[in-house]
Amino acid sequence: MNLRKAEPADQPTIRRMVWQAGINPLQLDWRRFTLAVDDDGRVTGCIQVKPHGDGTRELASLVVLGPWRGRGIARRLVEHALAQNPPPLYLTCRSGLERLYERFGFRALAEGELPPYFRRLARLARVFGRMWGMRETLSVMRWDGPRA
Repeated sequence: MNLRKAEPADQPTIRRMVWQAGINPLQLDWRRFTLAVDDDGRVTGCIQVKPHGDGTRELASLVVLGPWRGRGIARRLVEHALAQNPPPLYLTCRSGLERLYERFGFRALAEGELPPYFRRLARLARVFGRMWGMRETLSVMRWDGPRA
């Protein structure tokens, strides 16, 4: 498995993967993506770091296709993104995934620690979560760099 920068022709593949994974389909600019590809050049996973208007950057759009899960591809994509981007980096995930991201040094933030973009997002998620009776909540996490 290799990692490479996305190219213009990868945009449809990125969109399809993100839609099929049921994650946020907004701001899918191929120029921000790193792709995992198999030995035949087929895309097996993706990740991006996207900027927000308040100056924050978010680790986002992490997808590994079903047949390739459990092979360390997500770990390699996350580690690569962290190595290529200075802290802080934020991410959003279901609360049940916090432990996964804690392994990389992310920590869940309290409401008072949230930057403006993520504060708005968390409020919307709470409202919709209650309306739809969701059990898990949205977690906003921050990475402040490698642990000492």
